[in-house]
Amino acid sequence: MLKKEIFNINTYEDFDRLALEVFRFQYNNVLVYRTFCNLLNTNVSEVKTVEHIPFLPIQFFKSNEIISENLTEQIVFTSSGTTGSITSKHYVADLKLYEKSFLKAFEKQYGNPSSFTILALLPSYLERDGSSLIYMVESLIEKSNNPNSGFYLYETDALIEKLNFLEDSGQKTILIGVSYALLDLIEKRRFQLKNTIVMETGGMKGRRKEMIKEELHQILKKGFGVQKIHSEYGMTELLSQAYSVGDGLFSCPPWMKILTRDTEDAFSYTLGKTGGINVIDLANLYSCSFIATQDLGKTFDDGTFEVLGRFDSSDIRGCNLMIL
Repeated sequence: MLKKEIFNINTYEDFDRLALEVFRFQYNNVLVYRTFCNLLNTNVSEVKTVEHIPFLPIQFFKSNEIISENLTEQIVFTSSGTTGSITSKHYVADLKLYEKSFLKAFEKQYGNPSSFTILALLPSYLERDGSSLIYMVESLIEKSNNPNSGFYLYETDALIEKLNFLEDSGQKTILIGVSYALLDLIEKRRFQLKNTIVMETGGMKGRRKEMIKEELHQILKKGFGVQKIHSEYGMTELLSQAYSVGDGLFSCPPWMKILTRDTEDAFSYTLGKTGGINVIDLANLYSCSFIATQDLGKTFDDGTFEVLGRFDSSDIRGCNLMIL
């Protein structure tokens, strides 16, 4: 029943009610989460609001199999990481939930994938196994049903030729790229794109010096000849994504919500000021829907949020996690 309700949320009240139901389900069925809640002396019957739900630190995904008891994983997604670092593993019991989540979120923001040619410049993701981003983009490319859609590794000249062809033919296009690869592309060729959305997934993956998002976007806008740079916010441990259409503000799909915790008190929340990002991802039903990330951000009254960087002690990893 929960599975059906997740993607039929229409009001804030629907979200809060369902979040509490998912919390109780995961407390009863996900051993790691239950153990964590018990260590906090959580009285489940007293958790009446979303703000009182315990958020599992994201580091737990590096050392534990977080999955509902009596279920087995259909796939394991792994995070990127520097050599020798411990990567996160997300044991996904129901791939259909992930597929439905990323497709509905994409459609809500951009429309049907079949309306676009989708190009992917994600070399650091393609060069390893277990990337949830590659799984998502591969599916979107397939659903675009367009022979011009596809991945590019280091075929810069071929991508330049393809972008010019699509522009000349007036085809609506989305170019999804990791930041350093997009910078490499515009260093080789400058564009004046009128029919293409450029979407960065963040991060330099050790290939370039990290830079503030505003500086990155200014360089990319000039290099691609576009007014705005879009962004995607997601990570290995989640099954949902938020999107920014170029103003630095991200919007969540109805089954996802961002809270910002006080940097000095993890059990208090802030609005409109910098705090640690807590994510509620109800699509992550058979793992953990309540995750305390190591990202810093701001939340606003209308439900949008900004990503402002990371806590100093955390690894640089995931999609759209740049230093500010």
